[in-house]
Amino acid sequence: MGWPEERASIRRDALGIAAYAGAFGVSLGAIAVASGLTVMQTCLLSLAMFSGASQVAFIGVIGAGGSALAAIPATLLLGIRNTFYGIRLVQVLGVRGRRVAVAAQFVLDETAAMVIARDDEREQRYAFWFTGVLLFVVWNVGTIAGALGGSAIGDTAAFGLDAVVPAAFLALIWPRLDDATSRLVAIGGALLAVALVPLLAPGIPVLAAAPVAVVVGLWRREPRSAT
Repeated sequence: MGWPEERASIRRDALGIAAYAGAFGVSLGAIAVASGLTVMQTCLLSLAMFSGASQVAFIGVIGAGGSALAAIPATLLLGIRNTFYGIRLVQVLGVRGRRVAVAAQFVLDETAAMVIARDDEREQRYAFWFTGVLLFVVWNVGTIAGALGGSAIGDTAAFGLDAVVPAAFLALIWPRLDDATSRLVAIGGALLAVALVPLLAPGIPVLAAAPVAVVVGLWRREPRSAT
């Protein structure tokens, strides 16, 4: 496949991802307004925190009555994985200086997947930048539309939009529960968080359940063979 054909293929793949991102952004914008954020705050959140999972966590804590200070740690936990993506992508992209900060804004699950799916460095760079910029634009336009729509609707619960945040979390987590350890961590963390909800402030149960992953990891770790 020549470069023009490969470039067209990258664009098709990116457009498919963008269609989902736009729909998700509309829903998130509406539920953010319903959770107490203003339209302006919702738009600024999408511009500054360009990560669907982290935004879902932040809005979920705010919607449950938690403070921004309680929401920030949960968003950071979900955003840590992007750091590991960045370690690999910075070598592929070859960015330096100020371009590192720009590229970091586009380090997502989707852009990382687009890069990893290709072997040629030229294709990898094009896939990263085209997908990242496209998703950034579509996501923020969707967020604005959803926030304006949610503000106009008023009672979003009547349309079932109050279920968007938990449904989005489930959609993000479900594909990763492909082995026994992942399922055990998810179930254990969920049970602990639910048990702590009546006892702790909103947002804290999620953080308190995070060590479940460490405990399960240590328990399931295979013992080293004797030498």
